[in-house]
Amino acid sequence: MIHPPSLAIGAGIASVVIIVAFLTFNTFNDKPELVTAPTPTIQESGPAKITAATFLENGSPILGDPNAPITLVEFGDYQCFFCNKFFHETEDALLKNYIETGKVKVIFKDFTIIGADSITAANAAHCASDQGKFWEYHDTLYNHWTGENNGWASLDNLLQFAGDLGLDIDEFSKCMTDSKYAQSITNSNQDAKDLGLTGTPAFFIIDQNNKVTKIGGAQPYDVFEKIFNSKLEK
Repeated sequence: MIHPPSLAIGAGIASVVIIVAFLTFNTFNDKPELVTAPTPTIQESGPAKITAATFLENGSPILGDPNAPITLVEFGDYQCFFCNKFFHETEDALLKNYIETGKVKVIFKDFTIIGADSITAANAAHCASDQGKFWEYHDTLYNHWTGENNGWASLDNLLQFAGDLGLDIDEFSKCMTDSKYAQSITNSNQDAKDLGLTGTPAFFIIDQNNKVTKIGGAQPYDVFEKIFNSKLEK
């Protein structure tokens, strides 16, 4: 699955620094800085207000030790080819070497840019979260990926995935019918846009000193390894 936003996922890596009362987002394309407030505010105009909530809210339950010193935030779309590539080629090694060892915790956030099934799949993962199985459902979605907008993430299939995981289908179905997490998904999409994202996947690594490093695209394991080790040594 190749789509225009995903083609823009070059190897660019940038960093930002969260400083007590405000956060400054340094972009990697020489645009003006975005000076932000510590809490969300309503604006009439002007640049987006980037806060800690932009990274941490409207996402999944934490995967890993909540007290881990490093936080990895992933923005993804379940229909995205490169998100699926990251899941199959990189995520398992990160899980084994950093997440299961208590060094890194993960939050997944939705950036549903491909099609209607992207939104439905995202809602399904959150509905599974109501029954304590967000990450199991997240993995199931990527393990059943077959392309873009070809029906693999249809409602019938999403219900089948829920049944395979032993979820209460009545509860899951009501959650899906009500589009319970539509606003959360919309908010997460807005967070991605506020951070200047145009494709998936995209990652933000936040260390124990609140310094943030951005990774664009499905980079290989050694890119994450180098950044994690550098931050853990400080």
